[in-house]
Amino acid sequence: MMEITVQRDLPSFVAIVRRMQGDFEKPALFWNGRELSYGELLDLIGDWQTRLAELKIGPGMVCGLLGDYTPQTVSLMWALMLQRSVLVPFGYPAEAEVPGFVKIAGVAVLFRFKPDDSWSWERFGDVSGNELIAKFRAQNRPGLVVFTSGSTGKPKGILHDCERVLHKFVKLRDAWRTALFLMIDHFGGFNTWLSTFAYGGVGVCLPNRTPEAVCRTIEASKATLLPTTPTFLNLLIASGCYRDFDLTSVRLITYGTELMPESTLQRVLQVFPSAKIKQTYGLSELGVLRSRSEADSSLWVKVGGDGFDVKVVDNTLWVRSSANMIGYLNAPSPFDTEGWMCTGDQVEVQGEYIRFLGRKSELISVGGQKVFPIEVETALLEMENVREATVYGVPHRLLGQVVHARISLETPEDVETLNERLRRGCLAKLARYKVPVRFVLVAEEEQRGARFKKIRAGLKD
Repeated sequence: MMEITVQRDLPSFVAIVRRMQGDFEKPALFWNGRELSYGELLDLIGDWQTRLAELKIGPGMVCGLLGDYTPQTVSLMWALMLQRSVLVPFGYPAEAEVPGFVKIAGVAVLFRFKPDDSWSWERFGDVSGNELIAKFRAQNRPGLVVFTSGSTGKPKGILHDCERVLHKFVKLRDAWRTALFLMIDHFGGFNTWLSTFAYGGVGVCLPNRTPEAVCRTIEASKATLLPTTPTFLNLLIASGCYRDFDLTSVRLITYGTELMPESTLQRVLQVFPSAKIKQTYGLSELGVLRSRSEADSSLWVKVGGDGFDVKVVDNTLWVRSSANMIGYLNAPSPFDTEGWMCTGDQVEVQGEYIRFLGRKSELISVGGQKVFPIEVETALLEMENVREATVYGVPHRLLGQVVHARISLETPEDVETLNERLRRGCLAKLARYKVPVRFVLVAEEEQRGARFKKIRAGLKD
């Protein structure tokens, strides 16, 4: 097994790499139908450390990576962090945005990976360095840059100290065979794969994220943990392909990144009766908080844990984190003088548990009365023949806003009959001002983005 270089002043990396070395015979990755051991993964990391030195890519350099989870991308990310570079991962869905992100972050080198794990690289000659990264570079620490989705404006670059992020994984916890579903450039995805290797688990690489491919890979790899989104779970159930594969190895399903309709949660419980269902919560700026659902069937959750403080002010969640970001590359800091950040998430409180209602920016005000889209979507998804629903507000001359809904159907249905049926169903469950005044039929794929999250921002009829 190749010797891995780890500097002593990165104690979290020292602890995790030693743990990985102790697990050298155990499986670390499942990719293309075969398993790679921790010994093989460490050899790949060592190969990359040698290669980076030959390419004159050193500490403090901002290095981009375009791809998905594979043996080479995973080992390159470890190698870049261990040599104190600033890592900027990009998933394939973000490929069109890469040139703009490269400029914001001041990326000097970009590695491009194909699905077969072959790669190429390019060095950019004229690089305008980012001021925040320049200050961070002076600390001689490994960095991570991820970008927000930009759903409410221009995407923001978020800079993290990787040593600080990794610290939460030093304490040993349960190891899982984890389906690496969340994207490589999503902070939740970064958090997932770090925890997978830190705890001696197996990272299960997916060929793509269609329901059939995910189910097929779970069956082949005997994955025990599926971290995903409510939108994907709804798509998986609607597709019916879970019936064609053996998914009994799955013992835990975690969901986050968006709100879970209660109707979808109940169907997940029926499809995966042997799996524990857990809600997670995190923000790219703050990290992923520890969470505990009140029950598998409940949307009430306790969030916080070591390194996190939480409070609710005027029904809005605020969080303070010991591992929060260094700052935005292209926007002012969102933290107050005491280190608290307003998440914008509206919540209800019940003892030590909270229930998420939606982002403040998604709130619909009908004549001054509040409507949270998730409440209306849950009612719609409980109705016959409704496969997906997205609720949003549109301007109204008298009321300020009114509620509209995008609907995707299981099978075609007469439009007038459908509108009347949905309106009657909503009136039986909701106050009149919450009932959509218009239903717009769209294809299911128009309801979600490439990251399997529901599209809400900028919806128009």
